[in-house]
Amino acid sequence: MLGVIVFAHGSRDPLWRQPVEAVARCIAQADPQARVACAYLELSEPDLPSAAAALIAGGATHLRVLPLFFGMGKHAREDLPVLMQQLAGQHPGVHCECLPTAGEDQRLVELLAQIALEKTPA
Repeated sequence: MLGVIVFAHGSRDPLWRQPVEAVARCIAQADPQARVACAYLELSEPDLPSAAAALIAGGATHLRVLPLFFGMGKHAREDLPVLMQQLAGQHPGVHCECLPTAGEDQRLVELLAQIALEKTPA
């Protein structure tokens, strides 16, 4: 069973989480069989290990992490690979996969360009 973790930086502001949680809801609606959770690097809960453990306890045998980072900065380049190695070590029977950062997906880049060029009602 697939478990998807929408992974973002985190913030003390609870409103900051809304778009992250919206992505998770869309994933769950698109695939009701998948288990979906949000996780945060810092300043918010749950963290990645906690979210992964909850999904695995719920039956997930394949974890896919979607990093909602637009750039390939230190968190995506250094912190996330370490966290993924730790997950794999803690859950050897579970396939752990990390997708490219959101900003590395050309479809997202093109969508943002379309949004910028759309005419808005006056």
